[in-house]
Parts: sequence; C-alpha cells; structure tokens
Amino acid sequence: MAKASKTMAPVKAGAKAAPKAAAAAVKPKAPVAKAAAAKPKAATVPVKASTKPAVKAPAKPAAGKTTSAAKPATAKPATAKPVTAKAAAAEPVAAAAAAKAPPAAKPAVASRLPKVLTALAAGLPEKPWLKSYPKSVPAEIGALPYSSIGDFLVAACKQFSAQPAFTCMDKSISYADVERLSAAFGAFLQSKGLKKGARVALMMPNVLQYPVAMMAVLRAGYVVVNINPLYTPRELEHQLKDSGAQAIVILENFANTLQAVIARTAVKHVVVAAMGDMLGGLKGTIVNFVVRRVKKMVPAWSLPGHVKFNAAVKAGGGVGFKPAKVAADDVAFLQYTGGTTGVSKGATLLHSNVLANVVQNAQWMEDAYTIKPKPAHPNFICALPLYHIFALTVNALMGMQQGARNVLIPNPRDIPGFVKELQKYPIHIFPGLNTLFNALLNNEDFRKLDFKPLVLTLGGGMAVQKGVAERWKALTGCPVTEGYGLSETSPVATANKFSASDFTGTIGLPLPSTEIAIRDDDGNNLPLGEVGEICIRGPQVMAGYWNRPDETAKVMTKDGYFKSGDMGFMDERGYTKIVDRKKDMILVSGFNVYPNELEEVVAMHPGVLEVAAIGVPDEHSGEVPKLFVVKKDPALTAEALIAFCRENLTGYKRPKYIEFRTELPKTPVGKILRRALRE
Repeated sequence: MAKASKTMAPVKAGAKAAPKAAAAAVKPKAPVAKAAAAKPKAATVPVKASTKPAVKAPAKPAAGKTTSAAKPATAKPATAKPVTAKAAAAEPVAAAAAAKAPPAAKPAVASRLPKVLTALAAGLPEKPWLKSYPKSVPAEIGALPYSSIGDFLVAACKQFSAQPAFTCMDKSISYADVERLSAAFGAFLQSKGLKKGARVALMMPNVLQYPVAMMAVLRAGYVVVNINPLYTPRELEHQLKDSGAQAIVILENFANTLQAVIARTAVKHVVVAAMGDMLGGLKGTIVNFVVRRVKKMVPAWSLPGHVKFNAAVKAGGGVGFKPAKVAADDVAFLQYTGGTTGVSKGATLLHSNVLANVVQNAQWMEDAYTIKPKPAHPNFICALPLYHIFALTVNALMGMQQGARNVLIPNPRDIPGFVKELQKYPIHIFPGLNTLFNALLNNEDFRKLDFKPLVLTLGGGMAVQKGVAERWKALTGCPVTEGYGLSETSPVATANKFSASDFTGTIGLPLPSTEIAIRDDDGNNLPLGEVGEICIRGPQVMAGYWNRPDETAKVMTKDGYFKSGDMGFMDERGYTKIVDRKKDMILVSGFNVYPNELEEVVAMHPGVLEVAAIGVPDEHSGEVPKLFVVKKDPALTAEALIAFCRENLTGYKRPKYIEFRTELPKTPVGKILRRALRE
C-alpha cells in the first residue's frame, strides 16, 4: 500500500490527528424513468391503500443502492480469495475478473469513435475532478495506518480515553468504557468457541450496546452481520441463513421475530439486550419497566439458552480477552443489500475497504475546518440507524476517528422527542436525509435551537430536495452537503466540497483514490456531459457478494470498476449528477425496496393473478411502492392485500398505493413491462 496520510486519526504517538470524516452518502434518489410503451387499460379506478408505510429515518444507506465492486490500483490487498461460508477464514468473494486495474480506462472511448474524433477522445481528461479539489485534500490517501478496524478503534479509545464516545437517553460512555466493555464482550464470544471469521449478527436500533458489540466482534476476529431490527421473520431467516451467522445480539423488543425462525438457522448463541441495560441501576430498571409494561413494546418471547447482555459482559470480563490476529484483507462486515435480481445479498466489506473510507472521509473533512475550526469536543448527531452503512461509517467510525461524541437517537421518527435530545448538546456534525431534515424543519421547537455551532450538515440516503436544502440553510445558516455511496462502497464514493456555501444538486466529486467512469452498455467510456452508467473504482469498493460469484460477476468490470446501476453524467469540473436509475429499485427514505421481492410476496396471495411493483414520487419519502394487480379472486380488496403485506414485509417495503387492472403490459415473450406502468 502507498504512503500513509497524516490526516488519518487516531494518530499513533507523534502523528497529527486526522480531520473528521466526510460526507455521508447513500445513494440519492433518481427520477423515475419514462418509457414509450403503450399503457394498458385500467379496468377500475386506482385503489389507494389505507395504510401508510412505516418509513424509518434511515440511512441509505446507504447505503443506498448497491452493487459489487473492485479495488483500485491505489491501495488494495493482494489477491482476493473467493468468499465461502467457511467458518474459519471467511474470505471475500473474488470479484469476477477483479484484477487490479490500470489507473484510468479511457482507450475504449477512442476505439469506438470515428478516426477524425480519435484525437479529441484521446485528449479527454483522465481525472477532471482533481482541478476542483479543495486545496487541503490530496488526490490519493496513501497507505492505511492500521491493518484492522479493531486496532484503529482501540487506538482511538486510548487517544480520547476520558472523552464521551456515545450518549443515549442522557447516559454517556467514554472511549475508555467502550474499550473495556468491548474487550469483555469479545472475550465472552471467544469463550463460546467461535472461530475466526465466524459471523455474528447484530439486530438493534441506536442503543449503547450496538457500538460495544460491533467493536467486540471486530476485535475478536469475527464478522459483523448488520440486521434491520424491524425485519419480518421471513426477511430475518433469509439473512441469517445466507450469512451462516452462528451468534446474534438482539434487543428484546424483537426477540419474538428471532424465536419464529431460529430453529431453521445456524444460530447457536443468543445474547438478548434490553433498552435499560447500560443506563445505570435505577434508571435502567425504570426504563425497562416502562418499555415492557407501560408502553408494551416487548412482545412475549422465548429463546431457551439465551444470555442477557449484561451477564455476557460480566462473564467475559472474568475470562480475559485475547486479541485476534486480523489482516487488512479479512472480512469485517456483511452489509446486506439488494441487487440486479432483488435477492438480498451480503456486500463483503474487508477491513481495508472500511478503513480506506474512513481515511478518505477524514481527508475530505479537512475542507470543512477551513470554514469553521474543529470543535474541541465535537458532537455528531446519530439519528440514522447504525445497522445501516451510512451511519455505521459516517457516525460510529468517523465519530471515533474524530474523538467525537455520538448522540444516539433510538427513535428519530418521534420528532418531538428527538428535538428534546438536540436541546441538550451543541450540534456540530449532522448526518441525515431529506425526509428527516424536512420533518425537523416543520417542528416549531427545532426552529428555536441554537445552530451557531453547526459545522456540517451531511445529506445522503436519497436525493435532498432543493426546497428542503434552501429552507435548511435559511434556518441554520449551514448548507446541506450531499454525497453519494452504496453499501458496496463502504459507503462514500463522492461528496460535494464541505467548504461550499451553496447546495449544488449534484453528488459532488470522487473522494481521494476514487475514480468515476461514465460508461455505455458496452463498457465504453463516454465523453464529459454524456449520460451513462456511473462506475466506481477505489479501495473502499467491496470484495464481492458473499457466496454469490454469479452476482459479483454481473457488477464487476475487467478493469476493476463497480457498476452502480445509476445513470448520470460528469461535467467539465468533475462533478457528477444522477439523472436516472438503470434498475427498477425503489428508494423509500434511503431504504432499498426491490420490486422482485415485493411482487414475489404479493403473488403468494391466493387472490392475485398477476402483480407488478414500481416506485412513485412521494413528498415525504422520496418514493413509495405502488402495486398493479390483476385479480384471480374478484372479491379481493386493497385492504386484504395491505394486511397480507403487513405480515410478510417490513414497514417501508409495504405498498402505499394499489391499482387493480384487467391486464398488465408485457413484452412479446410475456415479461411484464414496468416502464410502461410508470407513464
């Protein structure tokens, strides 16, 4: 790997602490494409589903939408081995033909152009974005100062030991606490005989147990499998079985979901956490009583042999932690996402992928501090869920890199409660997404907050609407800075300059050591200003999809680029704008909804003959799912379908609109034309 950069912190003795991580980014929403297919006749008036999807204030993203990846010529671990379910080594899937690529792939452009234009094509700038770079940001990140995320986090805990690392419901734990507790919990996991590379699922909202468990799993040499706690039993079962998870840490509020499927999975070790576990004696007891008895948020559950979180930490503290030998090319996270087929797949993120993105973000963050100095004790607002790649990297990891406090918000949909938390701390760094910003702007108490300390507002997960961005700046004095990324890119690939004073409406510039190519369907590079598929190469790009070399091959190019599935163009300054989505994915408040999955579930209803799902614009969520259904049972109602979806799909995946038709538009071979339904 190349030379280390001085901006990455926590720094080893004598080095300069790195600046804070950059722009958040999960894939912004692109406009719905229009198609020229004939619209089939609707037999009835569209039926609006009576229930509104329970949209979470997320995060991606990022992670926004995804696909696979390859590693650039900058700082990539040696050879990637195929990802297998082997409990021991758990190596990543080798991206099909993921050979290290030459720094820039441009010959294809000239080769397909008429001879008279060859010279012009050859003269296209390889990296036009570099001329727009902030003066404080280098073009390349250099070598990574740490070989594992665990080493990086331990160094941060030592450097910032006395400072608060995470705060939730008025209870703070220091960096020293995080180190101590994660060592104890890691020792507990090791005592269960789990081998290096074993997958450990985390199924919790933003509570103090999450960062402790996440750090413990990584330090012990295991792989974190992040799981949305609102998943239905069907969704949870797929992810546990696909990842081969042998252990899970789950909040008791969702234990009944695990109870329904655990017998059909490889999970042998269950640790159950409660909301009040880490809040202290009396307060913790009161919180648990209210959650269980007053608000009745914990359905009855039974998981024989489970261990309580606090008991696991106590037990681990008595046996002693043995630091695992973890290499840069070991797997750190399986971050599940959809893909071209809509089947949920695990993006295999190596320690080097995530560490590279931390360095990239830290260097980009330097630009923000040219406008306002870095606070002595920064506060990051963590409203987006840590199980999502956006908050995982931009809040948890970047916050610790900066020595910041992350203020954890377990339920950001409770806007009044969220604002009460914001009243308690100076707000410095605020990652969020359009729906969250919009909801806060409409809250009277939020408008009364002191925004003078605000250094940076990061927008990701979905497109930030211009009107929301303008209102945010008018109120706070701080522009919304948009970035772009995917689960497959750890997640940040591009970001606008943090020193910019205005909202650009673009996804910004590639981060250091990152390359963006705009390509046509044949893989040829396109000239500046021409729309094609956005392809990404960089050290943050995943190793591949877990146990899915077939899916990996679909998204990896021979020269190491990851095909994002997003359509866009790059201007002469190097800024990229997304104009459309190549895939049919629906983006609901930053969460991916895949039509194939939705259609498969609805088609199981005995009253449905045919079904198609698309995304339609929504003022609050960006997009929401809409179903077009041909009835098998004439008595079928929209209400019945909504109830069916409620049993089989988590909130944000449920359709908001249902339209019944006598037939659906199809190709000559019988494939349903979703694009015709969008007209």
